[in-house]
Amino acid sequence: MLIIGAKGFAKEILQIFKQLNKLSDLFFFDNVTADLPDKLYDQFKILKDFDQVQGLFTNTDNRFVLGVGDPKTRFNMVQKFDSLGGKLTTLISPKTDIGCFNTRIGTGSTLMTGVVITNDIMIGEGCLINLNCTIGHDVEIGRYTELSPGVHVSGNCNIGEFCTLGTGCVILPKVKIGNNVVVGAGAVVVDSVADGQIVVGVPARPIRQ
Repeated sequence: MLIIGAKGFAKEILQIFKQLNKLSDLFFFDNVTADLPDKLYDQFKILKDFDQVQGLFTNTDNRFVLGVGDPKTRFNMVQKFDSLGGKLTTLISPKTDIGCFNTRIGTGSTLMTGVVITNDIMIGEGCLINLNCTIGHDVEIGRYTELSPGVHVSGNCNIGEFCTLGTGCVILPKVKIGNNVVVGAGAVVVDSVADGQIVVGVPARPIRQ
């Protein structure tokens, strides 16, 4: 399987594969960083151009996971690697606690260690639910939204697509967050947030569109 990226968050993704005991036939991709070695940790080959990727997809394994965090970057990577014949794949740490009743996780989403999700949850395609996040009952999260480490979403919330929720922020019950919203680290969101806003503080207030 191919991990998109070979630095930063991609290294954290590697730990999930270690937890799953699936380190064999694992590759990374980075065609931007000039000084990368041929192998990450002297073990995992780093592909550095799209021809290599297409060869991997054709001859070995066409599955890929997203080792990048930014919502728009994740979306753009999916479009590109889909065009090369890749198959976007969901990745879930075995050290998560996921509700069994009407909880749905979209294709290509990544759930990291320590995530707790209850029941009646809908997570869209390509989302990133980072370390130690919690999501209460009856929550819907749109496509390619990123929850940074330690985010807590209370019950009956609706979060749009392409949002970024900063580290340690809290979304209180029944809050609705629009599309393309950025919530600052540590913010406490008590009221609904319109599309495209950046909100920070306790309680969270918009600082700009």
